[in-house]
Amino acid sequence: MTGTIDTRLTELSITLPDAPAPAANYVPFVQSGNLVFVSGQISQGPDGLIKGRLGDDMDVAAGAQAAHACGLSLIAQARAACGGDLDRVMRVVKLTGFVNSTPDFIDQPKVINGCSDLMVAVFGAAGRHARAAVSANSLPLGVAVEIEAVFELR
Repeated sequence: MTGTIDTRLTELSITLPDAPAPAANYVPFVQSGNLVFVSGQISQGPDGLIKGRLGDDMDVAAGAQAAHACGLSLIAQARAACGGDLDRVMRVVKLTGFVNSTPDFIDQPKVINGCSDLMVAVFGAAGRHARAAVSANSLPLGVAVEIEAVFELR
């Protein structure tokens, strides 16, 4: 049986990637009570890592696409935490986004909107969340964006 969220993903023409494996000594998510804390997901797509530095070799639109890619991985991790049933996600509680950017770049919120907008598109009102969008002078492997999330489950 296909759930409501799976139907919405299909309507949005979204195919989730497999939940990425951790790249070091940590787990992809931890559940504590009804909350699932998803480790930072770096910007990567079907063609590999999405690298760049906002304010240097990447513009806001490309950064937002990188954040969207992070969001797809976050949802894939949430699916894994839910045993495959995304309808168990009651709410996206919080996103924390890190943007690889130059010291004078000030549009981190516009970049992280790529992920925030995805959460609302997929989960509706339950996708509205608290958020931080901060600059980093470097991110792992030279990626453009890394985002972590907290989900509440039913």
